[in-house]
Amino acid sequence: VSQRAHRPGRPALVSSPSSPPSPAAALSPADPDWASYKLGVFICLNCSGVHRNFPDISKVKSLRLDFWDDSVVEFMTHNGNLRVKAKYEARVPAFYYIPQASDCLVLKEQWIRAKYERQEFMADGKTISLSGNREGFLWKRGRDNAQFLRRRFVLLAREGLLKYYTKEEAGSAKKGNSIHIKDLNATFQTEKIGNPHGLQITYRREGHIRNLFVYHESGKEIVDWFNALRAARLQYLKAAFPELPESELVPLITRNYLKQGFMEKTGPKHREPFKKRWFALDPQERRLLYYKNPLDAFDLGQVFLGSREQGYEVSEGLPKNVQGNRWKAGLTIVTPERRFLFTCPSEKEQGEWLESFRDVLSRPLTSFNLLTASTESGHSSR
Repeated sequence: VSQRAHRPGRPALVSSPSSPPSPAAALSPADPDWASYKLGVFICLNCSGVHRNFPDISKVKSLRLDFWDDSVVEFMTHNGNLRVKAKYEARVPAFYYIPQASDCLVLKEQWIRAKYERQEFMADGKTISLSGNREGFLWKRGRDNAQFLRRRFVLLAREGLLKYYTKEEAGSAKKGNSIHIKDLNATFQTEKIGNPHGLQITYRREGHIRNLFVYHESGKEIVDWFNALRAARLQYLKAAFPELPESELVPLITRNYLKQGFMEKTGPKHREPFKKRWFALDPQERRLLYYKNPLDAFDLGQVFLGSREQGYEVSEGLPKNVQGNRWKAGLTIVTPERRFLFTCPSEKEQGEWLESFRDVLSRPLTSFNLLTASTESGHSSR
């Protein structure tokens, strides 16, 4: 007897109690249009493309456009995101990064493979061995040139260090090649680096931010490095702030930039010529960093963004007596020390920067912000 096929349209199974989509389960939105009928989960349009790349793990259908057999509907109704999440995400370590819809492809791909192919987080699966210690080779961009060279990296969580060696043979890393985990951040920057596995590692060095740009040919390897760094960071945070619960430390492990892009900036007297600079807004440390080029090893300067209560403001436009160079869409940041003037390449960019700055200024200051601001006081006046 042939099974009945449901015509295109959103099947009633979407409203099943076991089916509510969960962002952690499959990065799906509140109102999904796609589903993996092999796994029994509902997913968003972006993630349907990722799932489609792994036909051995997942097979996808549109809830609106495809036909659904009774057996498939029954399977989806029996499973659903909550049940599948409980099965495949039973033991996700606190440090492990769960990608969001806006994250890069390699993070999404490796999350899907880790969950469904390697089954790393199932209750009866083998424990993943990302303890914060790791050793291996990464391709690192040269500080003074654009050449990527193979370098040996060693992560030592107990010592709180990430080391890298300028030569592949074993030996003690020089002082300049030892990075303290307490100062470290890691964020995937695939477009900026120009590699689908591109990772940016940053740390403080002599009042500046030092950037390392690395990648690995293997998506699994670079994501494992990223999560090993996160494991080491969480280990450090637990030791440094034993009074705080883990739930408050996890958001501090690593962070992404709220916005990046080119603007033009003038000097403190507002009579200096506007110069084109690359800007990156770090919302956690409340810092606007600027560089001559996007892949520079060191920042040229930083602007600390306090709170509105402290006298920090951002507004559209420039003072009447000031004119930009090539770009006319201006904005002004007011700090207790001075005014910073910028121009944006378009009104759209201007609006996005204003929204991002207002977001940071509206956030309450934390003890971490006050600590970093006091240790680098004066640097923002550059």
